[in-house]
Amino acid sequence: MNVSFLPLRTVVLGTAVAIATIVSSPAQAFSDTEARQAILELREQFKQFSNQSRSVHLQQSDRIEMLQQELATLRGQIEQLNWQSNLQQRASQDQSGGHATQVADPQEQAAYEGPMGLFRSGKYKEASASFGQFLDAYPNSQLAAEARFYQGSSLYASKDFKASIQGLQEMLRMSPQDPRAPDALLVMAASQIELNDLSGAKSSLQRIIKDYPDSSAAETAKSRLKLL
Repeated sequence: MNVSFLPLRTVVLGTAVAIATIVSSPAQAFSDTEARQAILELREQFKQFSNQSRSVHLQQSDRIEMLQQELATLRGQIEQLNWQSNLQQRASQDQSGGHATQVADPQEQAAYEGPMGLFRSGKYKEASASFGQFLDAYPNSQLAAEARFYQGSSLYASKDFKASIQGLQEMLRMSPQDPRAPDALLVMAASQIELNDLSGAKSSLQRIIKDYPDSSAAETAKSRLKLL
């Protein structure tokens, strides 16, 4: 009989019954050597079953952990795609809805529209570098806050999460009342989640709710907090 597929309770009960039979049988039925051998065999069977059971349990635990990691990875990928979609939508609104700041200097405006065009076309690495060039050339521009926001967003989209956080922190420090400030905190929180800085992400989301309660980002922040 192969005991490796029997339930643990069955093996234990079988072992107990066998031992009891050996002990209670007449002396002539089993010699001491045979009795000891039977007990040793039963112990070995029980040991094999226990080892197999432990191995199966470890394999199941490893499989569950692997599935959880895969789920977390997929969730992160979906989250990033959602963020990129939201950022693209925001950029389109700024262009078509007249929300973007306009400056009198056409050269300055053109210098800003260049990286914005790269951002809208999904060339995020090029956009972040181009926004940096704009900020170097026009550090005091009325478009500086927007440039920092989209630079940080470009860095997030290109998965340079640390640089994204640093750039958006600078934007918030210099322009805390900018209309994009709550959105900047959302992008920061997304970057912090990617870096597994959950406490930082919670802090960023809570700041949105506290400092910008009437913004659309506040509702998003509330839903994000429930997932952390």
